Amino acid sequence: MVSERDGLEARLRAVEDALERIGTSGDERETCRELAGFLFRTLCDAAAVDMTGSGAVGDRVAEAGAADLLRAPSSESPPVLRTLEHGHRVETWTGRAAGRPLYLVSLPLAGPDGGEVYGRLLVGRTGEDFSDHETATLRFAARLASVHLGHARRLAATEKTALDLQRALVSEPGRPHPNLDIASRYLPVGVRALVGGDWFETVRLHFGRTLLVVGDVMGHGLDAAADMNAYRSVLREVASTELAPHRVLRRLDTLSAADDRRRPATCLLVRIDPARGTAVYASAGHLPPAVFGGDGTGELLDVPVGPPLGTGIGGYEALARPITADQTLLLYTDGLVERRGEDIDTSLARLAGLRLAPGAPVEDIVTAVCDGLDAQHAEDDVAVLAARLHPRPSQHARR
Repeated sequence: MVSERDGLEARLRAVEDALERIGTSGDERETCRELAGFLFRTLCDAAAVDMTGSGAVGDRVAEAGAADLLRAPSSESPPVLRTLEHGHRVETWTGRAAGRPLYLVSLPLAGPDGGEVYGRLLVGRTGEDFSDHETATLRFAARLASVHLGHARRLAATEKTALDLQRALVSEPGRPHPNLDIASRYLPVGVRALVGGDWFETVRLHFGRTLLVVGDVMGHGLDAAADMNAYRSVLREVASTELAPHRVLRRLDTLSAADDRRRPATCLLVRIDPARGTAVYASAGHLPPAVFGGDGTGELLDVPVGPPLGTGIGGYEALARPITADQTLLLYTDGLVERRGEDIDTSLARLAGLRLAPGAPVEDIVTAVCDGLDAQHAEDDVAVLAARLHPRPSQHARR
């Protein structure tokens, strides 16, 4: 029989072990797996965690050990409330499994003072009932996991707010003329999304022309998002004056340099004129656009690159190129292609080397590019804007 002193020492060792092994990742489901695994190794033959779903305990997200022992307690075996130190109470059941005594303990996973219920912990053991020290250890592990679950849920709520803010700021680009099909995609970096400075935009101009824009403010956080929104607002105003793309960049650079608080930003402009079949490009420190032909092969355009916006240096140039109805133009931020430790030329060659389905809709082109470059696991935010001419039927065809 275990003495009171031995039981207390074992309990203290288990508490120290639990502090090291439960809640290491900040992820809700991983915390549940750590809790079940710790208890299985330490105290029981089986452990499981059921998380709340639609207001009730439902989804089993973690199991360890002989999970078949943890069948739902039968109504024929009502729970017994066991009172622990400091008045804490747990529910226990007794039964039999394979001819041996079976002991089950159920503990809620809840916030402080029994607030929000995250789920419940169920543990089972055959042969010998849980001692008071062991039951107290179970409760400590459950409370420790509950604290980490609360932190994970609050963090998830904060991240959702940040992502919603970013999506609201980036939103969908403005409506281009009907003679242009566009598709866009914004992907925050990783699962710990923070607002950042990646953005895209389309601006309607006179005579059926559309200005395509993609930009990237340096850094992350609310400051970068605020600067991104400022660049975007100024761009809309300047673009409405019908200046050539390189002159738009010059004006943006001058206005941004006058504000010492404004972060530098890269930017790529493309003015598309479907009636003439031309596209005019201008770049402020941005990566080159890609064009995918009707056969699905791609190439990078050698657009003259000026300094990032906000430096006040200026010196932007324009490049005019023909564009045809079977070509898809792709603008993007560096998160799409750049990989840590890899030369940028190698990264860009991977983009140009993609082979896309000929004639696929622009939305499918964006998806294929993001999948082909594994953008879901990029190391920085990703913003992508694709465009293709949308020929309008001729008068003869309409008749």
